[in-house]
Amino acid sequence: MYKFRKYIETIANVNEKDWLLFSSYLKKREFAKKSTFLSIGQIENHISFIEKGKVRLFIPKEDDEKEITFGFSFQDEFISAYDSFLTQTPSLYQLETLSETTLWSVSYDDLQEVYKTTIIGNTMGRFISEKLFLLKSKREQSLLNETSEQRYLNLFKDRPNLIKQIPLKYIASYIGVTPQALSRIRKRIS
Repeated sequence: MYKFRKYIETIANVNEKDWLLFSSYLKKREFAKKSTFLSIGQIENHISFIEKGKVRLFIPKEDDEKEITFGFSFQDEFISAYDSFLTQTPSLYQLETLSETTLWSVSYDDLQEVYKTTIIGNTMGRFISEKLFLLKSKREQSLLNETSEQRYLNLFKDRPNLIKQIPLKYIASYIGVTPQALSRIRKRIS
């Protein structure tokens, strides 16, 4: 939890009273590698800070090769099926750990209480929302305006941890190509 507080303090000053209230709502959740902690049809009830690990957001298919990976979150980032969290409606995708993962999570109801009763709550909520929105927006713009090769090259620049830590089949899905097409892209640029 110490790491999470340090991260929050990079966003804004946190007085001790607000931190004690907020941290009293945080729940530590630990998952083994390849654990699905939100399935299609479940309502996302948490927004979480990744203390350790990595998470994939994806749409499963009957044929695993056709799954659609559309997002990743890593250590010191937030993770949530955020649209489901905000609307409290069933998720249309899943969240899965790609390594042993430790999360510090706050529930929807508890976060509403933090918003109402603390100074830092709304600042923190706005910051998290903006970060998640910017990631989503950048991804959409990339899919609309760049070639698959450009998207792959941009991963090296924007999220080098993704290239080093994620299986190539998930990276291929993320940039919108088959694993074979990714192999050809990698050969061309090496």
